[in-house]
Amino acid sequence: MQTYYLGGGCFWCLDAVYRKVRGVTSVVSGYLGGAADTAYYEAVCSGTTGHVEVVAVTFDPEQVPREVILDIFFASHDPTTLNRQGYDVGTQYRSALFFRDDAERADFERAVEKHQENFADPIVTAIEPATPFYEAEPVHQNYYELNPMAGYCNVIINPKLAKVRRYYAAWLQG
Repeated sequence: MQTYYLGGGCFWCLDAVYRKVRGVTSVVSGYLGGAADTAYYEAVCSGTTGHVEVVAVTFDPEQVPREVILDIFFASHDPTTLNRQGYDVGTQYRSALFFRDDAERADFERAVEKHQENFADPIVTAIEPATPFYEAEPVHQNYYELNPMAGYCNVIINPKLAKVRRYYAAWLQG
């Protein structure tokens, strides 16, 4: 098993996407990348902690290749907007990949290089060393499944899921 820490805007979006990927065994929303000794929603949303909303995606590379996990990441958000994803604005929504070793860093660097050709603007996804991961509050876990009729889910998450289905249907379950 391998875990990637991925920040692509609001963690609800990536959480919804990766829960549908075959070979993913766990998705946990949380906070990572900040200097504060702890992280919780209100503090992170203030933009003062330096943390990013991320998902910890644990997957079996025998069932879903690392490259596919990263391909889905780049398809699930706009990696060319600095500190912004749609209506979500602030450093806590920055596009970021957090590595724990040189192999992960290399995987992430290759993915950025590979996906740059798909975007007219430069990819601004940060590749940063992982700091302590803080699990988000229970209300943020599996948000989409528990709140499918919420406006944010319909307006923001559903189009991202449709895009992933269009390009990565072979890797999705059920």
